[in-house]
Amino acid sequence: MAAASAQPRPDREEGILETLLVVDGRAVELEAHLTRLTASLATLFPDRSPPDLEGAIQARAQNIERGSLRVRVGPAGRAGIEATIRVMEIEPELVFPPVPRSVSVHSLVLAGGLGAHKWADRSLLDQAQAGLAAEALPLIVEWDGTVLEASRGNVFAVRGGVLLTPPADGRILPGIARARAIEVASAAGLEVREGAFTCDDLLGADEVFLTSSVRGVEQVRALNGTQLGTRGEVGLRIATELRRNWIQGPVG
Repeated sequence: MAAASAQPRPDREEGILETLLVVDGRAVELEAHLTRLTASLATLFPDRSPPDLEGAIQARAQNIERGSLRVRVGPAGRAGIEATIRVMEIEPELVFPPVPRSVSVHSLVLAGGLGAHKWADRSLLDQAQAGLAAEALPLIVEWDGTVLEASRGNVFAVRGGVLLTPPADGRILPGIARARAIEVASAAGLEVREGAFTCDDLLGADEVFLTSSVRGVEQVRALNGTQLGTRGEVGLRIATELRRNWIQGPVG
């Protein structure tokens, strides 16, 4: 019997990414993004010294009123690391809108997920996206239907007044917005559980939404063509608080 072919994986040699929200010349959550970037570099390229990017990112951000920066860092030559910083074009109304926009998601089976790094090689996701409508996104799931993450955000579901999200167990990107959403929900007195759940669980949820650093909160209206619960109170509450802190700036 022929051996099963291995699933394609992102090309490690293309490096990793960070995408940062920029508001009024300020790179939002810069320290958290740099911490995650440094941790990935230490794991993937332990023999190469990470570049000092803080000043360069701040310099590129200072003339941007509302937008995003994409930082790509990867191997160069035998022992080096190179970094590029690009200003990303994005429609202003998509950057943390006051009312969360809605999207649909379609399952993409990928055993083990994409892991804890934000890979520069997006070819697997781009290929999956190519077969979907513009407002639809791939939802990465395990072979058994366990939900991992969406192509551009972490997944949250509300069931019975409890906020659920997959654990940061090495199979998903530990999102900056994900961490802040958990903090906001906990501070508001909501019960938050990090644990495994399936696509079937999403079908029975009162509300499903995604979080990301640039687009904020996006409500998920459908999964594989089936309509989902759209009550939206928890997602809207989290979106409002994140917007207050990241767009309007923290009070005090």
